[in-house]
Amino acid sequence: MIFRSPYPDVQIPSLSVTDYVLQNAAQFGAKAALIDGPTGRTLTYAQLAGAIRLVAANLARRGFGKGDVLAIYSPNLPEYAVAFHAVAMVGGVNTTVNPLYTAAELAQQLQDSGAKYLLTIPLFLEKAQEAAAQTGIEEIFVFGEAAGATPFASLLQRDGAPAAAEMPQVEINPAEDVVVLPYSSGTTGFPKGVMLTHRNLVANMVQMEGVTDANLIETDDTVIGILPFYHIYGMVVIMNYTLAKGATVVTMPRFDMEQFLQLIQDYKITRMNLVPPIVLGLAKHPLVDKYDLSSLKYITSGAAPLSAELAGAAAKRLNCIVMQGYGLTETSPVTHVCPDYKAVDNPGTIGPSLPSTEVIVADVATQQPLGINEPGEIWIRGPQVMKGYLNNPQATAACIDADGWFHTGDIGYADADHYFYIVDRVKELIKYKGFQVAPAELEALLLTHPAIVDAAVIPSTDEEAGEVPKAFVVRKGALEGEELMAWVAARVSPHKKIRRLEFVDEIPKSASGKILRRVLVERERTT
Repeated sequence: MIFRSPYPDVQIPSLSVTDYVLQNAAQFGAKAALIDGPTGRTLTYAQLAGAIRLVAANLARRGFGKGDVLAIYSPNLPEYAVAFHAVAMVGGVNTTVNPLYTAAELAQQLQDSGAKYLLTIPLFLEKAQEAAAQTGIEEIFVFGEAAGATPFASLLQRDGAPAAAEMPQVEINPAEDVVVLPYSSGTTGFPKGVMLTHRNLVANMVQMEGVTDANLIETDDTVIGILPFYHIYGMVVIMNYTLAKGATVVTMPRFDMEQFLQLIQDYKITRMNLVPPIVLGLAKHPLVDKYDLSSLKYITSGAAPLSAELAGAAAKRLNCIVMQGYGLTETSPVTHVCPDYKAVDNPGTIGPSLPSTEVIVADVATQQPLGINEPGEIWIRGPQVMKGYLNNPQATAACIDADGWFHTGDIGYADADHYFYIVDRVKELIKYKGFQVAPAELEALLLTHPAIVDAAVIPSTDEEAGEVPKAFVVRKGALEGEELMAWVAARVSPHKKIRRLEFVDEIPKSASGKILRRVLVERERTT
């Protein structure tokens, strides 16, 4: 069966993403749009709109235009939004890069995306120069100043002429023109450029606006911008949708628990879009009790599964609503979100699909549609689904079928109310003697143990069973492996028992909060 959204379909305006985000900027004028949390440096809505036009005009004067690619290799700063939308305004393409990338990883993305310009910070300049030397980068810009790079501030110079007069007329086809090229591994494999159009991003913001019974972002909200803007979650939900709503974003260049809590207190943050590892810290870290977090009203978690137990623990400790959403880079990103009133009663659900979004739950083996409470692979169809993978028609065809369904690679199911639940990834399921074991389920259970700080579960090769679940655990205090394995065994079916265990200092994770199981799998394989 096809699961359809409970919300009415939305009408998607034929606007560029920048026109959509800034359509109400004039009425917000002197209101703070973006604040650099550590320093307090502020861009008002009027300043933001003016800066975008100036940078766009100066990029155009340099010959940067329709279809050209600029790579942003930077942590979260207010000027990130200026650069992003200036590129979009002239019909260019942003390729956003993980600021933790090595020079080799950066070079690979620059080469694959065909980037013309590279924008970074002085701290990353050496890696940026090394990567640029291997690719077709024509010029490196930096936020701030550094020898060997052009200051981004030079793109804010007016040179005596009105910015509007300098702006060329650029015809943008929202449905066809790519505006951002983030990189994703998809369901498997190496990172691939995800071609997202202006319409993809605008559609997703309009779809979020059409969720009538979930309190997402309101104009009077102050939102913490800790999720990286290079990642689709931070880019669209925080940087773009928050600005489109006229709310205020307080940016953080990197996560530090103490500074994070301090900023929530100082700026009276009302809403946070987070990932499960940060929610875990808010639920368990002793520092939390030292700060006044009473301004918090809502937390929305995404990018990785959040257990009902962890959501409930965080909600109780912070006295706020903790809900969950779901999406992927390839879907711009949001496809599901849980209404806040439902999150209180059922914190484990990602909610129903967004307006204009259809879902199939397909049998992994037969590819046939399933029904209520039958787990299978989640397929998505809607206007937020990507145009395809850059220069990779084979990978595109492998995940978007002839009927337009995007095969997510995630295992989930829908209940009788058409509320969805994510169980795990297709590729990460553990096969124990033919039985499927979902790592996320065991991880969620482990995190309920009071002596466990963090945990990850992977398949470990076994001659008899094929694969057995192995847990990597970060503990606090005295906790023995046999004791923990017995504790898990008492709470799960026999095939789900943790049969191997290793205590570690930390769990490897991406900047978006996803457990890097492949790192642990490779470590397991080599040892």
